[in-house]
Amino acid sequence: MKAIQIVDLSGPDSALREADVPEPEASHMLTPGSGVLVDVAAAGVSFPEVLQTRGEYQVKPPLPFVPGSEVAGTVRSAPDGSALEPGQRVAAFPMLGGFAEVAVAPEFLTFPLPDELDDRQGAALILNYHTAWFALVLRGRLKAGETVLVQGAAGGVGTASIQVAKGIGAKVIAVVSTDEKERVARDAGADEAVRSDGPWRDEAKELSGGGVDLVLDPVGGDRFTDSLRSLAEGGRLVVVGFTAGSIPEVRVNRLLLNNTEVIGAGWGAFVIGKPDVNREIGAELAKLIGSGVVRPLVGASFPLSVAGAIEALELIDGRGATGKIVLDVG
Repeated sequence: MKAIQIVDLSGPDSALREADVPEPEASHMLTPGSGVLVDVAAAGVSFPEVLQTRGEYQVKPPLPFVPGSEVAGTVRSAPDGSALEPGQRVAAFPMLGGFAEVAVAPEFLTFPLPDELDDRQGAALILNYHTAWFALVLRGRLKAGETVLVQGAAGGVGTASIQVAKGIGAKVIAVVSTDEKERVARDAGADEAVRSDGPWRDEAKELSGGGVDLVLDPVGGDRFTDSLRSLAEGGRLVVVGFTAGSIPEVRVNRLLLNNTEVIGAGWGAFVIGKPDVNREIGAELAKLIGSGVVRPLVGASFPLSVAGAIEALELIDGRGATGKIVLDVG
């Protein structure tokens, strides 16, 4: 089958090669001897793949390997006793191997893809939306009526978090850097938008009546301290990632003075050994899809080729991506 491999650690502009590789067996590393084979129609592209081209991500398979953690397509085969059937449309999280014509995923990370979503949207569903639900609800304890400040609001995790928060009944303030990104955030459902190069902390406090209840931060970097300062008493800052490239440090006296919290939300590390949690999140998101709240925003798509994958990764690496970036496969 056709696939894109990472063959060295020289970065997104030179680490990729197209290869003809054997199709995977119906066995996944998380569930040896069992797995769902998926004929891939679209593959999601995310920041972890950028890091993998440099050897900077925590998952470091031996070279060469096929990257790509999430796909959408149709079931070729499923384990005995599975509720999934051959030919059924699904969104799946193989962890690796998604930049290919066929991928294998654990059954507990493979979900029926509703007719309301196309294949590109399906490839945008699991990583970002499961992360958003996990971060906002399971870790951040978000409730209806609260106010959320979303950093990096026009990106994949950002737009997913806006939609999930709105589905829960929260008010959302988006932090964006350009007019285009404000449009994307508002299209995702943001109630308000503030600019990252302006006095966004003060604006957020004014818009929320004194401070936000929760900050969702996939960015990190030099905004972190002001994110803490934007919290209301008892507010929570949920750390999802560090796309800015630098990992901030917390002066814990800031937490003490206003009774605030900093909470880590590492979705992948938490859910890998907890199939029931994945199914619970999948069921909650299915409700939001059915209600029309969750509609993944696909910002750009590229063909499954070296040139296409490079362009996709460089768009993410240059922080020019809005919504989800995908590769068209089938």
